Amino acid sequence: MVHSSLSRSEQKRSQILEAAIALFCGQGFPNTSMDEVAKKAGVSKQTVYSHFGSKDDLFVASIESKCVVHQVTHELFVDPKQPQTALMQFGVYFGEMIISPEALDVFKTCVAQSDSHPELSKLFFNAGPQHLLKLLETYFDQVEAIGEYRFGHLRNAAVQLCMMLFGEMRLRLELGLPVDDISAGRSEYIKSSVNMFLRAYRVEN
Repeated sequence: MVHSSLSRSEQKRSQILEAAIALFCGQGFPNTSMDEVAKKAGVSKQTVYSHFGSKDDLFVASIESKCVVHQVTHELFVDPKQPQTALMQFGVYFGEMIISPEALDVFKTCVAQSDSHPELSKLFFNAGPQHLLKLLETYFDQVEAIGEYRFGHLRNAAVQLCMMLFGEMRLRLELGLPVDDISAGRSEYIKSSVNMFLRAYRVEN
């Protein structure tokens, strides 16, 4: 959905990203052309290239846009004095993002094409997981400086938190299994995971 408060250029960029993610998820990266993206977005091919220099650039931007849509951005981590609040919110946003149809479709597309198009998996990893892990690493470093938490290996701590938040639901969805029986407990699972994570790294007085 394009917001009217956006400039004309921003609206076109948003239209392109929405068209791109739909096509990449629906028919795969290798099978999607810039012409198709332009047609679906209702803009010219030249406009697509003026915003994104290549299909690779467009793929990366579309993945990053899904992170922004789900509010997983650096703005979430502005206050190192409130890690409980920040990480709980991160848990909610990240938890929603990783079980979204778009995230699952992009992941499955990358896995399916990993043998023939390994560069696609690299683009996805750098734009998605790597980006989020770096955000967490930077935030953990700031939190550590205050002295109430000691994370040690920042990268490992970031990976641990994210993997905990994946939970059983993400695994079932990847396998195409039903999740009705565990959906109601997803929110409590995320909350308890964040609390467990912070307890593990809190400095004992």
